Amino acid sequence: DLIVHVRDITHPETILQKATVLSVLKNLHLPSHLLESMVEVHNKVDLTERYKPTEENALAVSALHGHGLEELKEEIEKKILTATGKKILTVNVNLEGPQLSWLYKEATVQEVEVMPEDGTARVKVIISNSAFGRYKNLFPN
Repeated sequence: DLIVHVRDITHPETILQKATVLSVLKNLHLPSHLLESMVEVHNKVDLTERYKPTEENALAVSALHGHGLEELKEEIEKKILTATGKKILTVNVNLEGPQLSWLYKEATVQEVEVMPEDGTARVKVIISNSAFGRYKNLFPN
């Protein structure tokens, strides 16, 4: 669903390495949307003083120090959701009904926050548009 190209930005041949990787990927005859949505990651920015990517849309990270990893995670999540046609939603469910069980079968449940005082839960899910449509039809409230 997504290509993430991680480069050692301190390597003296980093530009040539990128060209080589792109050439190999093109020779694999991948769908064009994969190449167009590729995430470019410049790693080891901690070894270069005040590094700023010169390439559009490149993310600067230091895996060693954790710099930029949250932004990378958000970008990957955003692009995966776009590529797969899914979205992240929080729905309120009645714990006495079958909604929670249905969500576990038909979606990816990320979090469940139970509200014991009223027998409900807030459920954060990753779900396709079609599955969410079925959910709304089955559980209109």
